[in-house]
Amino acid sequence: METILVTGGYGFIGSNFIRYMFKKYKHIKIINLDKLTYAGNLNNLADIDNDKRYKFIKGDICDAKLLDNILSAADHKFFTIVNFAAETHVDRSIKNASDFVRTNIEGVRTLLESCRKHKIKKILHISTDEVYGDVQKGFSKEGGALLPNSPYAASKAAADLLCLAYCHTYKMPVTITRSSNNYGPYQYPEKVMPLFITNLLEKKKLPLYGDGKNIREWIYVEDNCSAIDCVLKKGLSGEIYNIGSASLVKNLDMANAVLKRFKLKSNFIEYVTDRPGHDRRYALNSGKIRKLGWRPQYNFEKALNMTIGWYKHNKWWWQPLKQKANIIKW
Repeated sequence: METILVTGGYGFIGSNFIRYMFKKYKHIKIINLDKLTYAGNLNNLADIDNDKRYKFIKGDICDAKLLDNILSAADHKFFTIVNFAAETHVDRSIKNASDFVRTNIEGVRTLLESCRKHKIKKILHISTDEVYGDVQKGFSKEGGALLPNSPYAASKAAADLLCLAYCHTYKMPVTITRSSNNYGPYQYPEKVMPLFITNLLEKKKLPLYGDGKNIREWIYVEDNCSAIDCVLKKGLSGEIYNIGSASLVKNLDMANAVLKRFKLKSNFIEYVTDRPGHDRRYALNSGKIRKLGWRPQYNFEKALNMTIGWYKHNKWWWQPLKQKANIIKW
């Protein structure tokens, strides 16, 4: 039975990935190493807690001793590591960058060192399209310049460069994926899509930054999970793979799409002071991963309906989070 170590597996994408892998493959074991920060939620994987193929270890990727203990265990042959562990919310990184530097840079360095020591067979690092910075025209390619504009994006770009440096210098089997904006079930309600949906369920307005014309490429989280699985099987060491849907949508249009499904009009939008350094447009060229045979299965309209439906039927999950969440506002 193959063993996979997933770091940050109680976060949004990580938990969806674990669930996806267990549904698709019967003969795998997953160890989930998660620090359980504010966005790490035990309820994200409550349905598989008792699965004999699953094991949770509470811990920090900055803890070298803990990593050594996990990676040296005798029953983990052909170890694969998928690193989701990261501080992710841009607004929080603008308020205080220190946690982002620690986890996203020092944590990745610590993880790479431990992987090098224990000769891990395959390492997949999860990154973001935000490392490319503002893309006014065209589409970002994997070999393009990294021009991050937020502390979050800068910390992720630094982690990417560390991964590539370890691959080149130490011949380590590291691969990187960079995905566009994910949405779907179990996303912490400070992020824009679940914030908008849950606000409407609470009969509140939608706080929209600036003029709302910032453009994002939206990908349903299960499509990202299937792409990550594809890269694990077919991706090459030292390579980067963009993961995008080609669904480029203005934030204002996304807000109106959500309002339409609640049969509400644009007067429910409340324009708020823009985020400092807010990138105008992200857009990925995903031709490289498509050559591996991957294609997204969900279009924006269908996946938005599915996402709204999930939050409507799972108030038990998001209401307690929202009550105690310190949603960043400018």
